[in-house]
Amino acid sequence: MSEIREAAMSSKAWPFEEARRILKRYEKAPPEKGYVLFETGYGPSGLPHIGTFGEVLRTTMIRRAFEAMSDIPTRLICFSDDLDGMRKVPGNVPEQEMLHAHLQMPLTSVPDPFGTHESFGHHNNAMLRRFLDTFGFEYEFYSATEFYRSGQFDEVLLRAAEKYDDVMAIMLKSLREERRQTYSIFLPIHPETGRVLYVPMKHVDAAKGEITFDDEDGREWTLPVTGGNVKLQWKPDFGARWAALGVDFEMYGKDHSTNTPIYDGICRVLGMRPPEHFTYELFLDDTGQKISKSSGNGISIDEWLTYASTESLSYFMYQKPKTAKRLYFDVIPKAMDEYHQQLRAYHGQDVKAQLNNPVYHIHNGDVPESRMVVPFSMLLNLASAAGAGDKDAMWGFIRRYAPDATPDTHPDLDAAAGYAVKYYEDFVKPNKTFRAPSDMERAAMDDLAARLKAYDGEADDESLQSLVFAVGKEHGFEPLRDWFKALYEVLLGQSQGPRFGGFIALYGVSETVSLIEAGLAGKLG
Repeated sequence: MSEIREAAMSSKAWPFEEARRILKRYEKAPPEKGYVLFETGYGPSGLPHIGTFGEVLRTTMIRRAFEAMSDIPTRLICFSDDLDGMRKVPGNVPEQEMLHAHLQMPLTSVPDPFGTHESFGHHNNAMLRRFLDTFGFEYEFYSATEFYRSGQFDEVLLRAAEKYDDVMAIMLKSLREERRQTYSIFLPIHPETGRVLYVPMKHVDAAKGEITFDDEDGREWTLPVTGGNVKLQWKPDFGARWAALGVDFEMYGKDHSTNTPIYDGICRVLGMRPPEHFTYELFLDDTGQKISKSSGNGISIDEWLTYASTESLSYFMYQKPKTAKRLYFDVIPKAMDEYHQQLRAYHGQDVKAQLNNPVYHIHNGDVPESRMVVPFSMLLNLASAAGAGDKDAMWGFIRRYAPDATPDTHPDLDAAAGYAVKYYEDFVKPNKTFRAPSDMERAAMDDLAARLKAYDGEADDESLQSLVFAVGKEHGFEPLRDWFKALYEVLLGQSQGPRFGGFIALYGVSETVSLIEAGLAGKLG
């Protein structure tokens, strides 16, 4: 057994913990189908949001963890529920009136409001695949429309007709009395209007594989359950899809957790073993509301990638999946810096610690060196103090701080400088609020400027930090963080910032003196 495989078998990193549950599933015999199947589901009723990406990323991390422990082949299917009827029109897309005219139509039968694809469902599927391809995921894409119409689902649909009463019994336990009267696990697709119908069944003929029902106008129809004429309600569809594909693992959000016994029960009734599950906490926006495809709140993938690297987003997604997390623009700088902190730590760690490090899972064990010699938070403060309008201006300061660094030798730093300028312009600059110093703060800042003017030591982070620290201590700041907070608020227009000694080393000693003098003269606000 390799050192990595041995360490993986006891690692406390959550991807390995989940992978061990899947491995235990086949401890007696390998899967008859010859592989372990991971699945993620997507409802393309609106533009894909960042939570959808997180689901695929986290599932991929567990898949890779499993592959580190086992030689059993794996597959990952990303399944789009694009045969669902459009129940409501998302508020963040054009052509609202046209979309309202197509309510209850399968998403792959609704015209594309953007005019770029053959349907709204196809448009949203393409968006999802583009997002996933950006991150290099290895996956197979399945469309529910094709899955139903191609016959791939027919065997399980016929079994559902045969076991109709048993599946209905599972569902009816979870429904209110009034809903029970009209509920059916089968949703016919009207042969004339093409709409998905929510109507009760008059008869289910298991021998013929047919259902009989009245449409909304009272006309009676008989349709085969196969060939895309009928789809399953979403909860039965979940369990039936597991049975049809032989899914071994699927994760979903906390809002699904109460349905787990329903999904599992239906899968068993249809003759298959339910998969292992993992329930993650939901993503919230800056007000604490759940991120929603239809409302478009929170951050999109494209928005995150405008201001930070793909790896920083992967790092954010890795952290504490069972804890609800606010996902808004203020979390980006922290994710960028913490990702690079973990990169720097990784290569000095033993195997056990490496497997617990998020970057192992982000890079599937092929972890690069960090070239970020300047933290992202410090780059933001540099952009603020220097008024840098582009990353070329930022490099003028970076080269003085790190003479050996160039955009070619430090591509991650070069990209981060560009991100910092964009982030500063869009989020920091509009919210900067400078204040005048108190008498105590003014005296200390005067002293700091004088000491910096006379400073002839090395312009390194630690020496300058010690100098700033000594000034604050001598002027009686207690606690000392109040001194640093005053520097940030008076000189940078914000209440937090990086180590101030590092900022001086990056921005320049004489430039910092000029900044202090401008702050004391009230010229920064």
